Amino acid sequence: MTHIDTLYRYLFDNYQVRGELVQLQQSYQQVLASQAYPAPVQRLLGELLTATSLLTATLKFEGHITVQLQGDGPVSLAVINGDHQQQLRGIARWEGEVPDSNNLIDVVGKGYLAITITPFEGERYQGIVELGEHSLSESLENYFAQSEQLTTRIWLFTDPLQEQPRCAGMLLQALPNGQDGDFTHLEALTQTIKADELLNLDAHEVLYRLYHQDAVRVFDPQPVSFKCTCSREKCEHALLQLGQEEALEVVKEAGKIEMNCDYCGQHYHFHDTDVLNIFNEPPTIH
Repeated sequence: MTHIDTLYRYLFDNYQVRGELVQLQQSYQQVLASQAYPAPVQRLLGELLTATSLLTATLKFEGHITVQLQGDGPVSLAVINGDHQQQLRGIARWEGEVPDSNNLIDVVGKGYLAITITPFEGERYQGIVELGEHSLSESLENYFAQSEQLTTRIWLFTDPLQEQPRCAGMLLQALPNGQDGDFTHLEALTQTIKADELLNLDAHEVLYRLYHQDAVRVFDPQPVSFKCTCSREKCEHALLQLGQEEALEVVKEAGKIEMNCDYCGQHYHFHDTDVLNIFNEPPTIH
């Protein structure tokens, strides 16, 4: 049985290579629950959620990371936000029929992958690469090659159609001063992983099957969770920016102000008395 919604980091005693393995279930289901996504969009969100978890684990500081796909295809936008605590959320925008294809360009069209890293202390950084011809993994590997100059391989798997949808992935990355042959050896072993194994087997069993002839050190696992940052207080702050007169005018015309969160599906309602209270006692956002 897998330890679902968990990320594992590991190192090799004899090679300058690091690895990560993540398996997600509940957090993936919560991302999918916010909207009635078509199956191809569900798969894309699963890959993006997995990838963001893997990338978040590479952060060496406290902060946020956003992984965003944008293109001119049926899915115009897909984005996952995460932080150093492995708290994730995400959405996608699509129009019309989305082709049932594993080719990223068929689904997103011509576009780009943007990765934005925002540390709590320090400067914000953004890296942008064109989408690879075939897969999200390929685009991410191009990002590491261009932005980090680190040889990196990424494997992403999703199964959104089973009773308990799951997604999972692995990352293998060469460390500075490593030997090319070492990475090639471990890459060849990791390449043998099958989707069914990574989605359903315990992480330690997966690692044993892949690397039982190599000395691998697995660190304490880190839980992964879905967390939306929306709140009634943030909605109240947005109404303050709108202004009391305009807010009351909307209530007069529509009977209430309704604000919905696309990430989690939460609905917030404000009537005239709520608006008046907001301007009498402005909210404090934590």
